[in-house]
Amino acid sequence: MSPPTLHTDRLVLRPLALADAAPMTPLADDPGVATMTTSTPHPFSQDIAEGLIARMEAADTARELVLAIERRDGAFMGVIGFHPKDGLGPELGYWIGRPFWGAGYMTEAVIAALAWVREGWARRVLTSGHFADNAPSGRVLTKADFLYTGEVEQRFSIARGEDAATRMMVWLA
Repeated sequence: MSPPTLHTDRLVLRPLALADAAPMTPLADDPGVATMTTSTPHPFSQDIAEGLIARMEAADTARELVLAIERRDGAFMGVIGFHPKDGLGPELGYWIGRPFWGAGYMTEAVIAALAWVREGWARRVLTSGHFADNAPSGRVLTKADFLYTGEVEQRFSIARGEDAATRMMVWLA
């Protein structure tokens, strides 16, 4: 299966490309971004970005997929991905650079990606979660029809160097 390219009113979600490494690096290197993820290290270098892109280019898109999020004007903004996990279904993860916070871009990207998950990937269940100290991410997920499971897991954050309480959620197509 080929990775999709998805369009919204303001965004394009598309396969990552090596050219994304340069604009990705300063956005992901922001501690305010990295510490709200499990897998983004801080500091974040262009070599790390290139490694992520190479891994995703080689990934089996039937199991794992990461897409670039960009504005229609071509500005790279962040990433959204679906990763294999034990349990109900794949796990949704994402981050968006600080210059793009608070404008509804991440909610728009998640909703577009979920429509593809339902129709193009034929998945009916996804999981996700957000660190308890990241309420804005919880709002993104609830606006996209994720529901809290009532479970709080301790998830290791590479950038924090420690576990963080993670409020778990589920999405049913």
